[in-house]
Amino acid sequence: MPTTIRAAESRRTETPNATMTTLASPTQGQSEGISLWRVEMDAGVTGPLHSFDSEQLWTVLDGEVVITVAGEATELGPGDTIVLPASLERQVSALSDARLIVCGAADAVATVPGEEAPRGTPPWIA
Repeated sequence: MPTTIRAAESRRTETPNATMTTLASPTQGQSEGISLWRVEMDAGVTGPLHSFDSEQLWTVLDGEVVITVAGEATELGPGDTIVLPASLERQVSALSDARLIVCGAADAVATVPGEEAPRGTPPWIA
């Protein structure tokens, strides 16, 4: 049977760089290993350099961003999608107020260069 996750059931996580709203994940319903979340960033904000141990798909809903993967910058606008391979360092910068939708593995583990241990799975993905 399908599972419906109502808007009122979404989970918001504030970080210094963005607001993540979990739309679907194993901890919110019957998803079997896939998570879907919205990212909202203010113009001029840049997230941390980091990597994940699994692939992610990012689609811009509104605004413009630059996503730098392994040192290569790609500018994205509304409707553009980028596939971020596992284990490559990435960084997201908002050129304007931006909203994106992201899909990825629900058990993805984040790593930040220079830190001794991985950070684990962020709460908006779990």
